[in-house]
Amino acid sequence: MNARERGILAGGIALGLPLVLAVATAWVLHNFERVERRIPLPPGGEAAADPLYALRRTLEADGRPVAGHDGLQPAALVGNPRDTVLLLGDPARVDAAAAGQLLAWVSRGGHLVLRTPPRGGDPGAVPLLAALGLRQGLRAPRCEPLRVPRQPDHVEFCRGRRFVPDAARPPQLRWGQEGHGLAWARWRHGRGHVDLLADMDFLGNGPLREVPHQALARQVLAPNYGRGTVHLVRMSERLPPWLELLRRGWMVWLPLLLLLGAGLWRHGQRFGPWLPAPVAARRSLLEHVQASGELLYRRGHHELLHAALREAFLARLRRREPALHALAGAERAAALAARLQLPPQLVREALQRPGDRQEFHARMRTLVQMRNRL
Repeated sequence: MNARERGILAGGIALGLPLVLAVATAWVLHNFERVERRIPLPPGGEAAADPLYALRRTLEADGRPVAGHDGLQPAALVGNPRDTVLLLGDPARVDAAAAGQLLAWVSRGGHLVLRTPPRGGDPGAVPLLAALGLRQGLRAPRCEPLRVPRQPDHVEFCRGRRFVPDAARPPQLRWGQEGHGLAWARWRHGRGHVDLLADMDFLGNGPLREVPHQALARQVLAPNYGRGTVHLVRMSERLPPWLELLRRGWMVWLPLLLLLGAGLWRHGQRFGPWLPAPVAARRSLLEHVQASGELLYRRGHHELLHAALREAFLARLRRREPALHALAGAERAAALAARLQLPPQLVREALQRPGDRQEFHARMRTLVQMRNRL
C-alpha cells in the first residue's frame, strides 16, 4: 500500500466513523428510553442490627416517645404506669423476680406485650405465661388470615406457636380458633393490659413497610398509645464477641487468613527437596567409555582420541591383512588406498597426528571409514 492509498483509507475512516457513530446514537435514542428505577438496598448500620428499628422510627415520626433497650432491666421500665413495654424475644428468659416486677407495674396501669416461646414447652414453667393462667401446652404454628379494607389479603402468625387460655381466666380480646389455639389475646390485669402474640414477625423492619402490618401494630399498641413511652426491649441472645467477629467480620479475617497461609507456605519447611533425585548409577561399560571420550574432547586432548582410533584400526589391519601391516610409510598408505579404494593422500593424512579441531574431525571420519571397509 503506497502513501496515496494510505491517505485515502485514513480519510475514509475519519469521515465514516463519525457518520457510523451518529447513526448508532440515533438508533439507540429511537429504540430505547431512559427510565429511572428505585431499587431498595439492604439495611445497614443500626437498621441491620436492630429488628425494631423501623418501629422505633415510625413511633418517633408520629410524635410518640420511644426508647430502645438491649436486655430486660425491669427497674428502668416500671416507672410510669402509662408506659408500654414490648418484649422481643423468648419470655422464658424472664425469671420470676423480673416477671413479678413487670406484672406489678402492669397492675398499676402499664401495658405489656410479649410472644409465646418459640421452642414450645410447658407454659406453666414460664412465670409471665403462668400469671396469665396458661397451663395447657402450646399448639403447633398455623397461619391466621388478616384482611384490611382496600389492601391485599395477608396471613400472619405462621411461624409462632399458639396457646389455649384457661377457661377460668378468659382474655378480654382474642384472635384465632379455639380448636387450633389463639394467635393473639389481650388480658386485663389490674388497671393495665397484657398482650400475648404467637410471634412478632410483622413488627420487623421489612414487614412493617406494608399497610396491614402497620394497622396490626397500631392495634397491638392501642391500650396506652399516646399516653406514655413505648419501651422496645430486645432480648435476643447475644453471641460472644469472638463468634460475632467470625460471623460479621469475615470480609477482613478471611483475606488475612489466606495471606497468613501463603506466608507460612512460602517460608515454611518443604516436604520435599528442591532438586530432583540423582540418577541411579548404571554399570554400562559403553556409557563410561563414551563419557571418558567426551571429557577428553572437551579438555582438548584430540591427539589421544585420534591415537586410540588409529591403534584400533592398525590392530584390525594386523589381524586381517598382515602383509599390508608389515609395510611402512608411503608403501603402506599406497597399498591401503588401493585396498580400501580411497585417495592415497586422504589415507596418508588419516594416519598422521591432527593439528587443529577441523583436521581432527576429518581424520577421525576417514579412520572410521577405513575401519568399516577393511
